[in-house]
Amino acid sequence: VEKTGVPMERTTVLITGCSSGIGLGLAARLAADAARRFKVYATMRDLAKGERLLEQLGGCCPETLELLQLDVTDPRSLAAAVHRVRGQQLDVLVCNAGVGLMGPLESCSEQAMRAVFEVNVFGAARTIQAFLPAMKCRRAGRILVSSSIGGLQGVPFNSVYCASKFALEGLCESLAIVLQPFNVHVTLVECGPVNTGFLGNLQRADPEGSEL
Repeated sequence: VEKTGVPMERTTVLITGCSSGIGLGLAARLAADAARRFKVYATMRDLAKGERLLEQLGGCCPETLELLQLDVTDPRSLAAAVHRVRGQQLDVLVCNAGVGLMGPLESCSEQAMRAVFEVNVFGAARTIQAFLPAMKCRRAGRILVSSSIGGLQGVPFNSVYCASKFALEGLCESLAIVLQPFNVHVTLVECGPVNTGFLGNLQRADPEGSEL
């Protein structure tokens, strides 16, 4: 409640991939907003990694931040997260979870390639599918998707990662057109290199790393 006694309207935001990098930074920035304009559901695959986020905020902020377990590759985990925020008006969905895979194409196993698409493409699609119906019913909402300059042009030794981001771009550009009449807006954020732990979290092309 503001000093005027009028209840304050908060923007409710759910972010995937908050254990590190852009997701962690965004969640911390919104949850620490001095005017408390946001309620953030910061989700991650491993909740134990949420300590980094709490450390940045100097402890728990129950009014502005809630940590949720969410693995975008697990439909049951996604369903549980949807159930947890049911009844809340979700204003902004940020599909940020993503993984990389660096190396010559011939050293990338099919299993490793599928794992990248499972998170970067199918994970984002599943997450949007889960939260979109409520936004369409309300005729209000915004979906932000972490893409990459690798979704605009190929980058040497990043063929699989770029392919996944190219697919993500096509998905979102197509979706944006049909969601306009519902007042739901889709934004692709096409980052270049960002100072995060992303490179350290890369999938290895082969177990020994010798070819890379």
